[in-house]
Amino acid sequence: MKIGFIGLGNVGSKLAGSLLRNKFDLTVRDLDHKLTKDFYDLGAKVASSAKELAEQVDLIITCLPSPKICAEVMEGEDGILNGLSENKIWLEMSTTDESEVKRIGKKVIEKKATPLDGPVSGGCHRAATGNIAIFVGGERSAFDKILPVLTIMGRKVLHTGELGSASILKVITNYLASVHLVALGEAWTVAKKSNLDLSKVYKGIAVSSGNSFVHETESQVILNGSYNINFTMDLVLKDTSLFDRLAKKLKAPLEISPKVVEIFKDGKAKYGSRAWSSMIVKRMEDLNKINFRADGFPEELVDDEVEQKGYEL
Repeated sequence: MKIGFIGLGNVGSKLAGSLLRNKFDLTVRDLDHKLTKDFYDLGAKVASSAKELAEQVDLIITCLPSPKICAEVMEGEDGILNGLSENKIWLEMSTTDESEVKRIGKKVIEKKATPLDGPVSGGCHRAATGNIAIFVGGERSAFDKILPVLTIMGRKVLHTGELGSASILKVITNYLASVHLVALGEAWTVAKKSNLDLSKVYKGIAVSSGNSFVHETESQVILNGSYNINFTMDLVLKDTSLFDRLAKKLKAPLEISPKVVEIFKDGKAKYGSRAWSSMIVKRMEDLNKINFRADGFPEELVDDEVEQKGYEL
């Protein structure tokens, strides 16, 4: 199977890297020519347009920063849709709006190709080693066809149902992660102002009912002071806003979600759109004139699990 990958950002470059490392026939496309050159030097082909890439491969993967950018890549004159033909598969791995993936999906079907949404969850450090989780929505037969590709990019792969269902599940999980992160800022504030040993607090939370994946990962770079989680403030704001808009569309009044969106808007205004998302806890550090530093924590997360072939949940 020939694979095309469009979008070599923080996550996309790592997913595409797993495919290249495992000897797949890979063609890449990104507006940043330095990124595409790095892949070319490692053996990938480079397409001059999204249309050209779609014409040359069997599976087209997009991993892009926003629904707007994805629409441009799909629907532009030199876009993917104009390069699609019968039996090709489009896999949207961006975190996007389910109604948008369905809208574009209809256009993909008109080309006699198959659309799937396949967002990932678990952090850039796990994407780098092929140990990330992947949710996939869409036709089961197309999912089965690309499962060997999915199990190279990810460790745990879940078929969630119809097209768009994976995108809904993804924004739910990202919303929960954002809530945990905001709550950690307040938890670290109380721990610091109580003069607790923050290294011991980290261990205590990790073995308690208050533990979370976010604590086990992001708390480490918060305590280090780098905040480097390889995910930026604007992307979290996009994700939390997608969840909040979905709730409104479903006429489901929520209490915490609007506040989380407000907090991340404030974080973006204070620290910039490209600040690391874990810097949201700095709002509490600044407000309380404290910091959450502790010795022995890494500047950046590295996945120490051995890379292994994934499997369907």
